[in-house]
Amino acid sequence: MTTRLTLVAALALGLAGGLLGARFSAAPVAHAQPANAGAPERLNILWTSGDPDVAHRVGLMYTHAAKANGWFPEVRLIVWGPSQRLLVADKDIQAKVAAMRDSGVVVEACIACANSYGVADDLRELGLEVKPMGGPLSDILKNDEHLITF
Repeated sequence: MTTRLTLVAALALGLAGGLLGARFSAAPVAHAQPANAGAPERLNILWTSGDPDVAHRVGLMYTHAAKANGWFPEVRLIVWGPSQRLLVADKDIQAKVAAMRDSGVVVEACIACANSYGVADDLRELGLEVKPMGGPLSDILKNDEHLITF
């Protein structure tokens, strides 16, 4: 929860500064710890939306950029729920997910959801690891890792 609130606060400050034309600068503090010292190094994206606009314009765009730009050394995309049907049906989204996988994004899908939608084999054919995700998602939350949901 703290990580999400920190991310939201940082985004809000960045937007406010950009909108107001503010310029912030601070003198370096001697022996200061980096702002992200001790922060988890992995970004986890929980993609649940079946909306193609959310996939194309937000979720997949940011996920790929986070890895390609080195914002996080490890990026994991978890395909969960309605997003699974969208992925199986949309060739453009399939291409985006394949490009992310090629750049090092780990892409996994929830087996319970996949079975309920009848798309488990389709997801495997796309190269996704399809497995139980309730435990891994709970671990992400317990370990206070970075988690964004689209």
